[in-house]
Amino acid sequence: MRRPARPPTTPASTPTTPARTPTPTRTPAPVPRTVAAVAAVATVAAGLAVRAGADGAFAKYAGSALYTVLLCALVAFCAPRARPAVVAGTALAVSWAVEFAQLTGVPAELSAHSTAARLVLGSTFNAPDLLWYAVGAAAAWSVHAGTTRLRR
Repeated sequence: MRRPARPPTTPASTPTTPARTPTPTRTPAPVPRTVAAVAAVATVAAGLAVRAGADGAFAKYAGSALYTVLLCALVAFCAPRARPAVVAGTALAVSWAVEFAQLTGVPAELSAHSTAARLVLGSTFNAPDLLWYAVGAAAAWSVHAGTTRLRR
């Protein structure tokens, strides 16, 4: 037994379902580049103040943490819409990459010929620096995340 043929449906006769609106994803408000630039300058000033006013382990490890804070500010300057965790993670990865590059001797060779290379790349590997880079990234992340929440 054959089924009877259905009449063709027209768009007007088909029930319509309400269109689903996509759930908006929260993208953080961009960090204004001027804020990131001011943060970078303030970080350099803090690093110079630590070097001038302290010595020993405190100055060394504060400098390591501030190095990563500076990188966070620079990443935020270059990518103002990046999430705080991405900014901090990128800065931490760069800090660690520079530290591990010191195992090759290339930064030491460059540092012997240039003060800028010595300041940016360092010269010798120091494992505790890896921890202090993470401390700096965590501190920068908390400030960045807090200010992002305040701007919403």
